[in-house]
Amino acid sequence: MIETLAQLHSLNIQSLQLEGYGRGAGYCKRQVSTWTKQYQAAAHQDIPAMNQLSDWLMKNLPDNDNEENLIHGDFKLDNIVFHPKESRVVAVLDWELSTIGHPLSDLAHLSVFYFWPRTIPLLSQSPHLQENIGVPSMEELISIYCRCRGINSNLPNWNFFLALSYFKIAGIAQGVYSRYLLGNNASESSFQFANIVQPLAETGLQLSKRTFSTALPQADTTRQLFVQTRTGQEVLTRVKQFMKQHILPAEKEVIEFYVQNENSVDKWKKPLVIDKLKEMAKAEGLWNLFLPAVSGLSQVDYALIAEETGKCFFAPDVFNCQAPDTGNMEVLHLYGSEKQKQQWLEPLLQGSIASCFCMTEPDVASSDATNIECSILQDGDSYVINGKKWWCTGAGNPKCKIAIVMGKTNNNCVTRHKQHSMILVPINTPGVEVIRPLSVFGYLDHFHGGHFEIHFNQVRVPATNLILGEGRGFEIAQGRLGPGRIHHCMRTIGLAERALQIMCERAKQRVAFKKKLYSHEVVAHWIAESRIAIEEIRLLTLKAAHSIDTLGSSGAKKEIAMIKVAAPRAVCKIIDQAIQVCGGAGVSHEYPLANMYALTRTLRLADGPDEVHLSAVAKMELWDQARRLRAKV
Repeated sequence: MIETLAQLHSLNIQSLQLEGYGRGAGYCKRQVSTWTKQYQAAAHQDIPAMNQLSDWLMKNLPDNDNEENLIHGDFKLDNIVFHPKESRVVAVLDWELSTIGHPLSDLAHLSVFYFWPRTIPLLSQSPHLQENIGVPSMEELISIYCRCRGINSNLPNWNFFLALSYFKIAGIAQGVYSRYLLGNNASESSFQFANIVQPLAETGLQLSKRTFSTALPQADTTRQLFVQTRTGQEVLTRVKQFMKQHILPAEKEVIEFYVQNENSVDKWKKPLVIDKLKEMAKAEGLWNLFLPAVSGLSQVDYALIAEETGKCFFAPDVFNCQAPDTGNMEVLHLYGSEKQKQQWLEPLLQGSIASCFCMTEPDVASSDATNIECSILQDGDSYVINGKKWWCTGAGNPKCKIAIVMGKTNNNCVTRHKQHSMILVPINTPGVEVIRPLSVFGYLDHFHGGHFEIHFNQVRVPATNLILGEGRGFEIAQGRLGPGRIHHCMRTIGLAERALQIMCERAKQRVAFKKKLYSHEVVAHWIAESRIAIEEIRLLTLKAAHSIDTLGSSGAKKEIAMIKVAAPRAVCKIIDQAIQVCGGAGVSHEYPLANMYALTRTLRLADGPDEVHLSAVAKMELWDQARRLRAKV
């Protein structure tokens, strides 16, 4: 339900052509004024609390009273229709109060029952909610909402919106009683509303004086760090069981398929067992687990699930959680128009098509993304794309139908980070030329659709294919590289666990210089150091995931940058030591270690090289230190 509200508030009113649906900016001020007038017109007696609350609201309007989102106006359980068998909302009813305004008014209206006066019954005549019956706390509710919208869970002016909600409900109650006095209300219980106006107004006044911390309180670290939700625990258990029963036993069959088809045109296809496993995973509800709005999982939940899937190179695909599709789906979910979502997001979520992401270019240093030269120029109701891209992962997949391309739309903008945009380009568009696959340490990475060089020569697409708007490319990129940026880190922990397992098994099997390998101190130390490193990067990954859950992607920038450096470095070292223990077999196809190393080493360049992340961490650390120093002074 709360995820539905977050999705509603994330809709793009421009793409829905709803700019004139309401007056927008100044919503809170208009609400206070409107409900004050309605109350005064209906008042049958003087209630000082209502007058005081009206005055306080008008004097404490939020500074950001210019937010413009589609809001429902009466979002509550009574107006929600749930699926009869599945845990999802199928309809939201009663839109007569909907308009363009501040989204927190809806969220506060949904939260009023947390503070409902015990002297009066709930409007539905149901008894008061008891504690410990599975209802989330207000902080948990807000955390889910903010996570789905990608905003900070420390909500400003929360006391204002709660007080406004109680003022409106009190005004509605006064109106019901006024109509009763005039004989215009058919309900037999209408006379009771006269007695609830004052306690509602007094509750609103009390809330106006409170200082709220809407972020989730820190978990009790003496018990467990980064606690999973109940849903996350259940899904993780089911994923582990699915991995053990279905995915790992199929590993040999998948590897043999690519060995047999290495020189065949079928090398870019996927073995039939993958489609079978996907259907099984989808039937069990283990599908699109990476997207909180769909799965209901937190980033901490997904971190531990992604670790599990990282133990097998094709497991993420089975659950429709594979890169680059995950990042592209996040882009469309967060920034796509309704038409773009319908045309491309829905089939991606279904797994019926695949996608690629085209950003890096062969002719410029793409670690500084402002260097990107590919042009996206408007020509009437179209955009024309010209440029060269490479490392377009997934372009070799026969199911790849759409590319998200980043290029320059505005050469005149003073701000370099507002010169670029992202646009959707169907792969079969005339002028799109797939040049060649690029190898990674000799591996073509057939299963993941390879990494291709693609040229765009006078490629013309409709202007409606532009995502979000011109100059918004870097804004989208940061959103795409938020949660998606640490998915690789999550999976590499599972990869490291697998490498350590191979290292230990080999160390127990082989004898050198008259003793088992693990009896040699250097090997024993490698095993110990690997376990220590895995625990360290797991904790840092979970901290980054927890920060995204509680602070949003922008609030977790430092942790994300740190784990992007720490995880691949540590896992590369663990795999290297496992190769050393396995000897010549370690660099052969007898073990997956060589391929593991190639993929993990690539991560030190993917989504930005280590050096860029290190510079970012240093800048943020210096800023944090300076801020603490100023605070002491």
